[in-house]
Amino acid sequence: MTTPLDSTALDQTFFEAHTANAFTAQPVTDAVLHALYGLCKFGPTSMNCQPMRLVFVRGAEAKALLQPTLSPGNVDKTMAAPVTAILAIDTAFHTHLPTQFPSGGAGAAQRFADNPAMAAETGRVSGTLQGGYLILAARMLGLGVGPMGGFDRAKVDAAFFPDGRFQSYLLVNLGHADPAGNRPRGPRLDFDTAARIL
Repeated sequence: MTTPLDSTALDQTFFEAHTANAFTAQPVTDAVLHALYGLCKFGPTSMNCQPMRLVFVRGAEAKALLQPTLSPGNVDKTMAAPVTAILAIDTAFHTHLPTQFPSGGAGAAQRFADNPAMAAETGRVSGTLQGGYLILAARMLGLGVGPMGGFDRAKVDAAFFPDGRFQSYLLVNLGHADPAGNRPRGPRLDFDTAARIL
């Protein structure tokens, strides 16, 4: 198998990467957060709809707003993380389609407006894809990544998205990982268990 990535890049992104549970004191700068979005935005989504929206929680006031939304086991590591990204779905993502998907823009936007269930499912699937792209992009930039589902979505939405348009679905702690916080890697399913070739 040939690949454009060298073994170091593959190790950093996949083979040697761990879920980060602890971070060093090194800050994550605005430039790094802009670079992170600059990478992950290029991953494919349905009709280029790009429903993911991000809030990077870094300041003390924002962290204080986030803290009561967290499950107890996630409080300490999240408060210690340099940045926590709140990933949310823009429930009105289709309003951007005339620009983002010009080959079918206005008609596509109207189809989603007329079919809220289709819009919700498309937003969920494409937003989830974008969350995966963000995790990989962060690792490629040398960041440690700690994704979490242990939080109260209604509380996050009330605190950070009070107009109701954005709906949170994932939190991701970001920073420069402290390997001392790594847990042993869990086993992965082998090919024959997880896949078939037909």
